[in-house]
Amino acid sequence: MNKQKFTDKFLRALVVLAFLKIIAVFTELYKKTFWSVMGNLLIFLVAIIIVFLVVIFMKDKEKNQSQGRRRRADGTFYLENSLFDRIRNQYEDLAQKYIDEKDYHKAAKVYMNLLQDNYRGAKTLEDGGLYNDAAVIYLKKLNNKPEAAQCYEKAKQYKKAIDLYKELEQKEKLGDLFKELNDTKSANSYYQMVVDDYVSNNQMVKGSLIYRKKMDSPEDAQKILLKGWEENKDAFNCLNNYFVNISDVGILNEKIQSLYQKTPSEKKLIYLEAMKHEFSKDPKLQETTRNIAYEIIAENVENHSSIINELKHFNPKDEVILKDISRYKTGRNRMFRN
Repeated sequence: MNKQKFTDKFLRALVVLAFLKIIAVFTELYKKTFWSVMGNLLIFLVAIIIVFLVVIFMKDKEKNQSQGRRRRADGTFYLENSLFDRIRNQYEDLAQKYIDEKDYHKAAKVYMNLLQDNYRGAKTLEDGGLYNDAAVIYLKKLNNKPEAAQCYEKAKQYKKAIDLYKELEQKEKLGDLFKELNDTKSANSYYQMVVDDYVSNNQMVKGSLIYRKKMDSPEDAQKILLKGWEENKDAFNCLNNYFVNISDVGILNEKIQSLYQKTPSEKKLIYLEAMKHEFSKDPKLQETTRNIAYEIIAENVENHSSIINELKHFNPKDEVILKDISRYKTGRNRMFRN
């Protein structure tokens, strides 16, 4: 294609040159005789025609060669691809051979240098436990900071991992690593940032888990759950987790009653759902939770008749109450029909 463009440009340049030469020859009429000038012009025209014919011949030849190459292209394409695949498969086999021999450095070099696959090279080093080497590849060849940070963490190079996690703004992970370094103050500082983020997004349960499991602060965990319940931010899950975290049945019984006394009417149906869980938790809680359930059901049965079905959760072995529920529903249906 490039040769053909060159030939076309050369022909155009030749035409321009011939035109300029003819003008120059005619200007010599003032200095030379007419026949002398005509002789020079004739010689020049003959030379131009010869050059023109040569260029035309070369252009046609190049065109024919190009068409021949296109005709052969389909056949050679598959041949070249087949050869490429065979070579690639040989490299793959070589890399696997090194992996089987646990020579992870050589396997990684095959992936990176011969197969041009830096990620598989880094992953091979990581799988082989060569975490520092893998981290360098992830970082310098792939600019993959998360993978590099994880490798430094696995290698217990916590300070290098911390530098990367700071860039990635992974606060909880930073808290974990500072905890590994026994820097409790720095760890709690980052954990608190995580809690604040969860609270601002109304994810109270997740925030409470950070307090309880990572900051060893169960009191703060309960406070944040109570806040979620009171402010109606994922209220049921907050209340349920609040009760789950109280292991002493006596204290739990008291908390169930005291919280119910403060519960507004619009949230009592949520409280009823929580009571179903607490009722099945321990026999010592059944009387309290059943009484609360009866009270909530009685308050809401007029507006929500289906709530009567909740009685069976608090009387699982009482067949009489199931019949009472059935009679109540039948009588109510008759009343509406009449």
